[in-house]
Amino acid sequence: MVAPTIETHFAHHIEEAQRAGETELATVPEIHVIESIIDATFWASLHREEGHSPRISLAWLPPEQAGNPLVFEQWLPLTPRTLTKLSPGFERPGIHLGVWHSNGELYVWGATITIPNFCFVLDVSEPGLLVIKHRRMDGFGKFANVAVLIGEEIKIVDENSASLPDCPALLSSLLGFTSPSSWNDTTDVLVQLAVSMRAHKRGGSLLIVPADSYSWRESIIRPIHYAVAPAFTGLTELMKVDSEERTHSQWQITLRREVDIIAGLTAIDGAIVMSEQYELLAFGAKIRHRDGGTLIDQIIVTEPILGGGATIIDPAQNGGTRHLSAAQFVHDQRDALALVASQDGRFTVFSWSPCEGMVHAHRIDSLLL
Repeated sequence: MVAPTIETHFAHHIEEAQRAGETELATVPEIHVIESIIDATFWASLHREEGHSPRISLAWLPPEQAGNPLVFEQWLPLTPRTLTKLSPGFERPGIHLGVWHSNGELYVWGATITIPNFCFVLDVSEPGLLVIKHRRMDGFGKFANVAVLIGEEIKIVDENSASLPDCPALLSSLLGFTSPSSWNDTTDVLVQLAVSMRAHKRGGSLLIVPADSYSWRESIIRPIHYAVAPAFTGLTELMKVDSEERTHSQWQITLRREVDIIAGLTAIDGAIVMSEQYELLAFGAKIRHRDGGTLIDQIIVTEPILGGGATIIDPAQNGGTRHLSAAQFVHDQRDALALVASQDGRFTVFSWSPCEGMVHAHRIDSLLL
């Protein structure tokens, strides 16, 4: 069901990259290849090896495009048993099992940490949960998700969601990873923060407020026990460097460390407050209804997948206390943004929608897997 759409996606973007003069591009995976990789990987995800479920990543490429790969003397047939047996040794992030064809059959030829641009990648996140993605053109940061397969459920990412009115920059960045206009954009710190927030699996909230404004304090219970003074500017200083320096590995390593430090604070009860310039202002902050304001009674909910549609619901139906308080914060502070991670992996971005005249809840967990 999903293979034709996936083939079209990769063919379209690889063709656009070729027209733009890009080189070292991946090979378009054909429908039967996509079907075979999905089939073998799905059944492997339901197996267990020494009590553990496989968490592996497969990439469609020949060894010649893999830099300095680890290559097996005898290629192994692409079967659920092969993937299950290999999974304990190749489950770390950034390692891909290479898959290619020989004499009409598909084989696992080895492993690599280097893949070409727009290389078809299939990750096993948990049993029955597969994510099809590809690497960004700049080679750094979150891969671009193309489809999420959850059991019998199929979610195809809608790239056109980024062009909708009131689409927040964070969502545009996640979806924009697949558009040529974003190939040379700088790293979006909020994307990295969202990924890191979701990774610690404790849930958390991050409030982004205008710089040099104190109106956000009207929506926070005082005293703020974990206010930061002066504001912590580790991320701010990193983002001041020029674009050329951002390509250096040391800068990227430092950015990841700073992002993980900030995202880790979201595990503390309460919300992080950060300015648009990435200044950490407070953490563990408790949100309250602003004096003189109105209580939020409805929100619009969307998810950037084909056929997702929009639904207007009572905010209490969207999640627990963390989601409700974040929606109320954005309702009161309409120039703010709220990022909320649930313990179960769900991730929502709350922003004010002038078009709808209400808070807009963007479900983006399908883009962060």
